[in-house]
Amino acid sequence: MELSTLMTKSEPFLRYLAGWEAALPEADLAGLAPEMGRMAIISVDVINGFCYTGPLASPRIQRIVGPIVSLFERAHAAGVQHFVLAQEAHEPDAVEFAQYPPHGVKETDEAEAVPEFKALPFYGDMVVVPKNSIHPALNTRLEAWLQDHPQVDTFIVVGDCTDLCTYQLAMHLRLRANAHQLHQRVILPVNCTDTFDLPVEAAQMIGAVPHDGDLLHLVFLYSMMLNGVEVVRSIH
Repeated sequence: MELSTLMTKSEPFLRYLAGWEAALPEADLAGLAPEMGRMAIISVDVINGFCYTGPLASPRIQRIVGPIVSLFERAHAAGVQHFVLAQEAHEPDAVEFAQYPPHGVKETDEAEAVPEFKALPFYGDMVVVPKNSIHPALNTRLEAWLQDHPQVDTFIVVGDCTDLCTYQLAMHLRLRANAHQLHQRVILPVNCTDTFDLPVEAAQMIGAVPHDGDLLHLVFLYSMMLNGVEVVRSIH
């Protein structure tokens, strides 16, 4: 398809997407689950290597740390007991490094949760799930945790990146519930997720693949919604 045709044909849909995102509802934490003990918040990749240090650190990702910490604090105060941190902990020779620069190598500072998480008084009660790919449940302990907590039927997903690890996490939870006929909710607050941005010109200068953060963030939010993930503006 020619570029001019693609742009012309896509404009109505892009306008629709922007309107859909602008109209996303707010959610009330207390109204998301009948019992806070049946809720879990699963965070993915809010680590130093994507927020503060290393080749993949992004100021866009850093900006979601505050809203996530606020959500953690309010949820914990409301009685939520289950907090899971799925985090990159790559092998030094990770196969994934063929697609991305080496990052989040296990037992390095990059692979550690951000200091804002560690400063929380209940950080020690959080379950850390190391992972060696963008998928949180392949060759990790996440599936075992889910099986050990069948009472949890409401999942709040936060973290980065919208089109990569966050997408894989939310879709895994949603499709797992579908496949097993489980009546579970998967909720994604937009203020607690984002993706990185690498403009075409900047990517060409360093020989990388460009990545339009705004567009991909929006498209993948929409894709999650299409598949049953409840996308909300924020949770108050």
